[in-house]
Amino acid sequence: MPKNKVEVAHSWVGICGMQVCAEAEATDEEILAVCNRENPSGTSMGWSRVVREDCDSAQGPVPCDDRAGRAHILVLC
Repeated sequence: MPKNKVEVAHSWVGICGMQVCAEAEATDEEILAVCNRENPSGTSMGWSRVVREDCDSAQGPVPCDDRAGRAHILVLC
């Protein structure tokens, strides 16, 4: 079982995205803190957007197949 509420799942998804596996109650602030600490984007703004719903450029959270109560969430810089 994961020890952390938020874990980096894929460090790069496209040119300015990454994916985390997070517990359902993880806040955007918690997710962004882990992303910016464990996998800095290299941009001046860092990781700055957690995708919570589908949009033109990204898909919203997808339930984790391996861990109940967690989802794979895209984060953008």
